Amino acid sequence: MSEYLPKEVRAGLELARKAALRKASRLKVEAGGQRFTILRYWDDGFAVDSEEAPHLRGLVDVFDGAKHLSQCLIVASEEEAGEMVYEFKRATRATESAPLDYSRDESAPVALIEKS
Repeated sequence: MSEYLPKEVRAGLELARKAALRKASRLKVEAGGQRFTILRYWDDGFAVDSEEAPHLRGLVDVFDGAKHLSQCLIVASEEEAGEMVYEFKRATRATESAPLDYSRDESAPVALIEKS
């Protein structure tokens, strides 16, 4: 059907589609102190607007609003339909606390109550 539409109408529809994706998405990718809106996100990667973001590469952070979701090592995969697609080489979930280097005993006390 898109072959029958004039070039200007197709361009307008594509701009409207990107604007709707940008407005609906809370996900952001941060690289080099700059944040870019993630238009689409899946298990192996994500896509951003090719006009908005520079050619990203290396270590980036993914956020959902203010919540840090993961730290990822990415490579650019391809550009399609005005979106730059990136794939994860490594994606590490962000946690609230540092990982333990020992196994915690389930029956261990969680606090110490002193006698007064």
